[in-house]
Amino acid sequence: MQDQLAIGISEPKVLKELFGHLDEHTKMIEEAFSVTIRQEDDGLTVKGEEGQVKQAGIVLENLIEAIHKQKRVDKKDVAYSIDLVQAGIEDSFTSLLDDVIVYTEMGRPIRPKTLGQKRYLDAIRSHDVVFGIGPAGTGKTYIAMANAVKAFKEKEVNRIILTRPAVEAGESLGFLPGDLQMKVDPYLRPLYDALFEILGQDAFQKYLEKGLIEVAPLAYMRGRTLDNAYVILDEAQNSTNEQMKMFLTRLGYGSKAIITGDVTQIDLPRGKQSGLKTVLKILDGVKGIEIIRLGRNDIVRHPLVQRIIDAYDRFDREKEKQAEESESKDGKDNKDQKGKGHDRT
Repeated sequence: MQDQLAIGISEPKVLKELFGHLDEHTKMIEEAFSVTIRQEDDGLTVKGEEGQVKQAGIVLENLIEAIHKQKRVDKKDVAYSIDLVQAGIEDSFTSLLDDVIVYTEMGRPIRPKTLGQKRYLDAIRSHDVVFGIGPAGTGKTYIAMANAVKAFKEKEVNRIILTRPAVEAGESLGFLPGDLQMKVDPYLRPLYDALFEILGQDAFQKYLEKGLIEVAPLAYMRGRTLDNAYVILDEAQNSTNEQMKMFLTRLGYGSKAIITGDVTQIDLPRGKQSGLKTVLKILDGVKGIEIIRLGRNDIVRHPLVQRIIDAYDRFDREKEKQAEESESKDGKDNKDQKGKGHDRT
């Protein structure tokens, strides 16, 4: 059934921002819901199938609210709002705009950009051990870092410790040029880059020299007790079972541990089990520990990243399906062969 929805907008600037440059925003909504959006003297009208018009209207109302709060919206805001509504989530993403974690050295606010990231941030605030699991680009590490800086600045912790497994180095670490720090720096560079942006290079260097911020390979956590510290283990999917147990048992009084990783990107040598995959089974449901799983809708990088991850997921599912069919066929063939053997006797 055809339907029509009128949305009143009194401010020309809001209407202009809503439509976007060359109407790129409304074109995205039209394509997503197979509707037609037309500008009117007092707002706009949406025409199309009844259910589709309703969904498009929710997206438009959410974007209007966002414009009132932050003066503008971009294509990422439009795409995310569309994704939410298509997934059956009618909550406006504008609630995220009020939740600033910390400001960067340049004064830019860092806040959760998706509802999944907001759940992750809330878990970090209310639990001492949090696992952030999800694909590349979901902000797992960045949000943890921002919250660590906030806790440090507000003197909730005395220091920040950032660590990740240097898997690729393996036994060849000693063959790399330079001192120990120079050898491991390439594996820790993403952590440095995030802190440079949040703190500024001068402040980061000062805290690093005083030992208030420490960036080290996971192996160097052994034998330590980490009191009053904010500890982040990044790329945890590349830790072994032994390393993961060692890390989790370092936690001391007044400390918080955030473990981030992507279980689809394990770089461990063949035959080595991922400590992250194992610990998620062991600690699931343990009081005081929260496991947050972020998905494709939480990716805040280029839209192509979502499509790439979707393509890999389809490829992996097809491989699993083929493997199951092959196993089933082999089992049937073996059964037939045994049956034939009995027939001959």
